[in-house]
Amino acid sequence: MSTINDISLLDLNKKYSYADYLTWSIRERLELIKGDIYQIPTTPSTLHQKISSLLLKEIFKTLGEQSCQVFHAPFDVRLPKKEMENQQIFTVVQPDICIICDHTKIDDKGCIGAPDLIIEILSPGNTSKEMKNKFEAYEESGVREYWLIEPQDKAVLIFVLENGKFIGKRPMVEEETLQSFIFPDLKIDLQPLFRKAYSN
Repeated sequence: MSTINDISLLDLNKKYSYADYLTWSIRERLELIKGDIYQIPTTPSTLHQKISSLLLKEIFKTLGEQSCQVFHAPFDVRLPKKEMENQQIFTVVQPDICIICDHTKIDDKGCIGAPDLIIEILSPGNTSKEMKNKFEAYEESGVREYWLIEPQDKAVLIFVLENGKFIGKRPMVEEETLQSFIFPDLKIDLQPLFRKAYSN
């Protein structure tokens, strides 16, 4: 089997599995969502990186002494609906930040199974199809809490898994303190975070 080393060699209309993903040697970062390929911007914006770094700092400050582990992109998260072989897994994502408390889900390739909390920071390149499919994949796989950061609006959308479905909570805006539902000690003042992110 020949090695795929350029995205142009892939059929973007085809469904791919994690087994296929492992055979690629492509410079660009890619995600699979329900078998469809999505390309991640190779160089995230400075604003995106600032927000990510500031969030990580706050998360480590709060959860540093706990047993949960925090990871940031690039870090592969495989989302099978149950225990499956590589060729049966069709979703492999690289969340901006994820928190994983079950250490058995972590292996040398990343995470297998749903993280407890996933944080995604929206970028201009995110498509509505990508956002919809990723939302559904996180919900179906059992991600307990999902934050969607909207840098332009300086707001955070929070979704919490209840009875297998994501329930949207009230959006948190710049003047408020963001608090996790599953990690009550995790509180982040959004105003200084966004102020630092937007500063030169």
